[in-house]
Amino acid sequence: MSGMKRTTEKNLMVFSGRAHPDLAAEVSDLLGSGLVPQSAYEFANSEIYIRYEESVRGCDAFVIQSHTAPINEWIMEHLIMVDALKRASAKRITVVMPFYGYARQDKKHRGREPISARLMADLFKTAGADRLITVDLHADQIQGFFDGPVDHLMALPILADYVREKYGDQRLAVVSPDAGRIKVAERWSARLGGAPLAFIHKTRRTDRPNESVANRVVGEVSGRMCVLVDDMIDTGGTIVKATEALMAEGAAGVVLAVTHPILSGPAVDRLKNSSATEVIVMNTLPLSDEQMFDNLTCLSIAPLLARAIREVFEDGSVTSMFDGHA
Repeated sequence: MSGMKRTTEKNLMVFSGRAHPDLAAEVSDLLGSGLVPQSAYEFANSEIYIRYEESVRGCDAFVIQSHTAPINEWIMEHLIMVDALKRASAKRITVVMPFYGYARQDKKHRGREPISARLMADLFKTAGADRLITVDLHADQIQGFFDGPVDHLMALPILADYVREKYGDQRLAVVSPDAGRIKVAERWSARLGGAPLAFIHKTRRTDRPNESVANRVVGEVSGRMCVLVDDMIDTGGTIVKATEALMAEGAAGVVLAVTHPILSGPAVDRLKNSSATEVIVMNTLPLSDEQMFDNLTCLSIAPLLARAIREVFEDGSVTSMFDGHA
């Protein structure tokens, strides 16, 4: 009979891709599980090889990988890791992607465009994923692209509590970088004790990526410390223009509170030279030493990921983590 019991015991195993090992190590430390050892290397033509060094049969697997540059390489590694687990008889495979690659391609703006965010969900499903855990998706409806449970975690409580702690004694305003994200700004406002809302009215060029043209502030920001909230900073162009527009309207200062620090190309220089008082991000993506600068603050998403993994493993409720605020 003891032999039978062995198979019903749940076994939590955490696996990490090579994109952001520090985050995965922090998560596994918080879970007290350690990371499963693996061999991972590239063949001469850059094909990726992965093999786990211990049995994963019947385990509850959580595979952590941040989709950072070179993004296609790390997504491919993530998929291969899931396939290896499926073929080695893992019982359940949960893909943990703190940043969901291709999330901006969530709808067609013009003809003959892909919906790559949907393709991503299909790829992970085909590879063998049973469930996804991700943080601050670019668009909520991406949850519906994956055929299975998706735990959509919010960095807002962590970011907002930090802002409240540090700037709570000032007159605040919450600013959305565009009209489309006003819902998120409303949640921020509630968390910051009903701070007034403003948004930047901008027109985007559909034919040029990462570019917005006109900026006009809608709402009262004069004399207030503005908390400009967004889900990601990529090249920094949009958010820096918005910062300058707020300062031109008489804002006392601008704090950027953004979940995903992609920080491509000119982003670091733009942010360093902008009027922003502080740039607050999460460590959903790895930051190199070159990407760090004086007024950049990086908070850890690891405790949130570890809690979500624990809830999923114990068949608890991930929703309850947000005590109704989500």
